[in-house]
Amino acid sequence: MKINDKNLCSFATSMTPVDKEGYLTKRGDINKAFQKRWFVLKGNLLFYFEKRHDKEPVGVIILEGCTIELADNTEDAFSFKIMFHGPGNRSYILGAENQESMEQWMKSLACASYDYMKLMVAELQRQLDELDGTIVSDSPQVPPRRQNPFNRHHVGQQPQSLQHSITMPDIPPHNAAQINKPEPINTNTNRNKITFRELHNAYGRSILRDRTEFRYQLKQKTQTSLSPSHCSCPSPQLPLKC
Repeated sequence: MKINDKNLCSFATSMTPVDKEGYLTKRGDINKAFQKRWFVLKGNLLFYFEKRHDKEPVGVIILEGCTIELADNTEDAFSFKIMFHGPGNRSYILGAENQESMEQWMKSLACASYDYMKLMVAELQRQLDELDGTIVSDSPQVPPRRQNPFNRHHVGQQPQSLQHSITMPDIPPHNAAQINKPEPINTNTNRNKITFRELHNAYGRSILRDRTEFRYQLKQKTQTSLSPSHCSCPSPQLPLKC
């Protein structure tokens, strides 16, 4: 298509980023011969100039609603076409210098349309959601069954945590009438295994008796110090009669 819009011409020669540029041959609409043109791809706009350093392009191709295909029945072996679908639409036949250049141009033109960019953004968003784990599957998954850790042992067998016992030295029997504190542990004596209940009966009850005895003695001292017979206050003197 021919253009005369100054804004579009200024955009073609501006310092905006260029996706791809280079020489291609283009077959004319009226004259079927191939002519060499300088092509510049910016986004979904493909500008072509008569010469490389021209200030205005000869035309522009809007790469929307088209497909990039190999051209058939042409003199150029490395030719391809920009084909617009629908009645009355024109197809542009272009030719490259070699196979590698043709493949690069076809790939760049096929990825330049706005519809292709939308598909790429949707695909990248889907991959990002998969990495974040935010995609919910169609069929709900059954959560794993929780097991009670206390039911893992066999029937008739105590859990492993209850099978351990505390290794302590032999404890001599205590006299109920006499309050004795437990003897210090001697590491050189033979060690026997006792249960926690036996340990509590041997040490806990002794500590409880000591605590009860201490409270009783403290109460006796308090009552003795407050009794009148032990009061150290001076007695009042009675007046003498003449």
